[in-house]
Amino acid sequence: MKTIRTIINKTLCGAAALAVAIGAASCDDLLDTKPQGVFTAEQIGESEALDLMTSAYATMLCHYFGNNESFAGPINNWVIDLRSDDALKGGDGVTMEAYMHQLEIGNVQSDNDVINFKWRNNYFSISRCNTAIKAILSAGSLSDETKESFVAEMKTLRAYYYFDMLRLFEKFPYFDETVANPSECRADEYTRDQIASFIRKDLKDAYHALPETQAQVGRFNKYVAAAVLARVDLFLSEWAEASEYAGYVIDSDKYHLYNNFLDMSNPEFNNMYESVMAVQFSSANSPDQFNFNNCLNCTWSEGNLYGNGDDFYLASQDLVNAFRTDENGLPFLDGTQNSESVTSADYNGNVDPRLDFTLGRIGMPWRSYQYNEKWCRNLELYGQYSCKKPYPSPDSPYVKVGIVPWGASSLNYIIVRYADVLLMKAEALIELNKDLDIARDLINQVRAKAARSVDASYSPRDCDPMVANYAVGQYSATAWNQDYARRAVRHERRVELAMEGLRWFDLLRWGTAVDVVNKYYQFEVAYQPYYSSASLSADELYFPIPLNQKDNAGDLYK
Repeated sequence: MKTIRTIINKTLCGAAALAVAIGAASCDDLLDTKPQGVFTAEQIGESEALDLMTSAYATMLCHYFGNNESFAGPINNWVIDLRSDDALKGGDGVTMEAYMHQLEIGNVQSDNDVINFKWRNNYFSISRCNTAIKAILSAGSLSDETKESFVAEMKTLRAYYYFDMLRLFEKFPYFDETVANPSECRADEYTRDQIASFIRKDLKDAYHALPETQAQVGRFNKYVAAAVLARVDLFLSEWAEASEYAGYVIDSDKYHLYNNFLDMSNPEFNNMYESVMAVQFSSANSPDQFNFNNCLNCTWSEGNLYGNGDDFYLASQDLVNAFRTDENGLPFLDGTQNSESVTSADYNGNVDPRLDFTLGRIGMPWRSYQYNEKWCRNLELYGQYSCKKPYPSPDSPYVKVGIVPWGASSLNYIIVRYADVLLMKAEALIELNKDLDIARDLINQVRAKAARSVDASYSPRDCDPMVANYAVGQYSATAWNQDYARRAVRHERRVELAMEGLRWFDLLRWGTAVDVVNKYYQFEVAYQPYYSSASLSADELYFPIPLNQKDNAGDLYK
């Protein structure tokens, strides 16, 4: 049976053309031409439906018309994370891809390319989902049960894209497969609450319609819908429902934490363990299937091990210091993590080993190589902390060296990891102020994975216990109240999910973005002087409608 990956290349063009044909009207256009080769409902069988669905799934590759659109509006949202206290733009300097620099310093304008790329990519993707849904519903040879399951997959994907819009834009149009002409939809037709209710309904319906497993890797099962719904619920502070649906994923016993933190960076573990919802990538066939999401972010690498990367998306000193731990292996939840900075391998204090699994540090190993100054494209301006997670060893047979994108490999990008689901459940319980002992156990499970990633038998491929003092302790029941637990789970999300494009959205939903980011600017300016004029205000939390989209839509996007 065809898999999502093997048919993705064909359907990027072929199924897209089929989608146009299905949606074409039979009336004359201005040139008095009629559509040719239009498929009827009777001609759409399971194979054609699957091709259209694969075309919609292929939108997660974020590769439509050009490279910039792929890396500046990616599914993993690393460019949005530049707005947080975790990340620096990186690259050669502030003028390189300067529209990303605008996000980093809080100066977001409506003509910013990132805003436009995100808007376009999401709506291209939503359109493909709607086209597939219409075709499936009209198919004459599919059973009702098959239609319901297929539609549920597409509704889950569509809901994810609309949720992305909800997190990014204050106002935006919403349309589903029943809307005849989406280009006539207004940006103020529905409130944010109404759109959120549409998203949640799609995901709840999908959860009940989808199977527990799929024969083809990459296709969504019911637990993907549950995990995405839990993430939506957390954003909306719907704590009880978030706990319920995160619990469905946990109780399924289909997912487990990695044995070692490094496993998430090994293509050999694609679609295993923590992989709940993942983008399927390949380095075996067309470059369109490579992970362009991170093509700018690969480290410079001494000796061109990856073919020279652009070294974008570097970690801030503030994030690095968040990995400090005390004598008990616990983080500094009292806000004193920046009282001392972890600036080199000579730092004598304790650190969480996830630091060296997540980031390059001078003097520490990188996939068995030595990370040094020559791995950093602009050490003087941006520092040393290259992003590590998306890149297997350059020696891996799954890595393509010397081609664009740099560091291209078959490593999937996981949108929702099982560790994230555990922390979502824990956070929901903490906010409900119930079962705090269960929440503590969930957090401690994630911390136990970090601790066991460095042991006596570990070969120092990414962290070296002979150089660094690694310590990750377990939270005890002592003083474990709601306030302390809230600080603990928020910290755990930061260090466990660091550099995965989630930090800004967490700050946004917690209502702490303005305060945290402005304090971050004040601290980080000692390392990045260009932060001297940076600031973030409450009216800048959501993006405006992109200027050219507004111009094209006329009065619709007032």
